[in-house]
Amino acid sequence: MPTKNNFNIPLDKFIDLALYDKEIGYYMNNNPFGKDGDFITAPNLSRLFSEMIAIWIIGFWENLGSPKNFNLVELGAGNGSMMKILIETFKKFPNFIKFCNIIIHEKSPKLIKIQKKELIQEKIIWVSDIKKIKNNPTIFIANEFFDSIAIKQFVKIDKLWFEKYVNIKNKKKPFFLNKKIDMKKFEKKIDYGISKDQNFIEYSLLGAKYLKKIANIIKKNNGGLLIIDYGYPEKKMKNTLKAISNHKYKNILKNIGKSDITYNINFYLFKRIIQKLGGLKNITTTQGDFLVKMGIKKRADIISRNKDFSKKADIYFRLKRLIDEKHMGNLFKVMFIKKQKNNFKLGF
Repeated sequence: MPTKNNFNIPLDKFIDLALYDKEIGYYMNNNPFGKDGDFITAPNLSRLFSEMIAIWIIGFWENLGSPKNFNLVELGAGNGSMMKILIETFKKFPNFIKFCNIIIHEKSPKLIKIQKKELIQEKIIWVSDIKKIKNNPTIFIANEFFDSIAIKQFVKIDKLWFEKYVNIKNKKKPFFLNKKIDMKKFEKKIDYGISKDQNFIEYSLLGAKYLKKIANIIKKNNGGLLIIDYGYPEKKMKNTLKAISNHKYKNILKNIGKSDITYNINFYLFKRIIQKLGGLKNITTTQGDFLVKMGIKKRADIISRNKDFSKKADIYFRLKRLIDEKHMGNLFKVMFIKKQKNNFKLGF
């Protein structure tokens, strides 16, 4: 954080302040989810989404040999709506629910309160540090988790690299500035030649840290990580930083703490980080393809069977938003990270 005479803070520190500061942080004081919030996530859009994820989780658990004691960890559970439907589905599989330790990793006390209210009947453990979870096979689910973690941005100008900072001396008029950086030193710190063939970089130190922590847990105890997030597969990075309030894009530097700040995941970078860690492999597809392969259309047909026209229309309208290429179907990607020898590929 800035000292008395230094009001320039790196972009990731600024984002962290805007999202998670105890007093002004967006996620600390708001419930941004759903129709009345600032954005709608897939679980808020249709219960079908969460049902498909639940079926995938049960399939993967069976693939792991149906362990009698295992962890299911949701990273950043939003308003708890996905977990609620996951549990409803799990209850139809008594053995699964009996052996499953359900864990939520959440940073925001405000959201924990909302989740606890939504999931009042359920046996759930909330953890602030994923390192503290017990040594069992672990399935991690990260739906729109990584895009809420602060990023750094770097730009190449005339063969020199600069890092983006924010000046917050005048809280009402913050502004961006670039500071020269020794890229070689940064690459040594993250142990990755990130600048190769790039003119622009987005990189989350904390996001990479999470990936490494989770990778170690999977390698040690078995399991996997399912990431669902908006992003792109190309190697070339681009500026995807944006602020969202009331379902519209806003200026990042205006109304700090009143809008969500997010970015698109570079899945190529995630792939490379995982490859570098060794012992793991990953597969990626689009959200549309994943959900269709999981049988979401058949499920929509079943639940709409005896409904009147308007309810039927609503189910299919929501389904379209989830799987259509022009909506979330292509914008959102699904990445599955697992042990090298594991051949499970349901949905891919």
